[in-house]
Amino acid sequence: QVQLVESGGGLVQPGGSLRLSCKASGIILRINAMGWYRQAPGKQRELVAVISSGGTTNYADSVKGRFTISRDNAKSTVSLQMNSLKPEDTAVYYCNCNSQDYTYTPRESWGQGTQVTVSS
Repeated sequence: QVQLVESGGGLVQPGGSLRLSCKASGIILRINAMGWYRQAPGKQRELVAVISSGGTTNYADSVKGRFTISRDNAKSTVSLQMNSLKPEDTAVYYCNCNSQDYTYTPRESWGQGTQVTVSS
């Protein structure tokens, strides 16, 4: 099994910044793509940003130029730097990890979610 532990959510004023972090642990041979999703009340979960094992990134149009995803393969962590936050960024943010175990079985794992609230 793979466990994802997130940290860094909270309350911030519009225009402010937050940094989310997520660490993967467990039975892992290889971590492939890692990413962040979010779900606002009454809405479906949506992709925010994803990063491949080689460092290729992809962002939702709504966060391009404001959010930056990064990862540390040696530490099995992924981070999301969020700048110029807007009220519409308010949501529960989930870490996502695609990995393989020692039998090469692919596995998709999710964190427990961390609340980000942007409000004055």
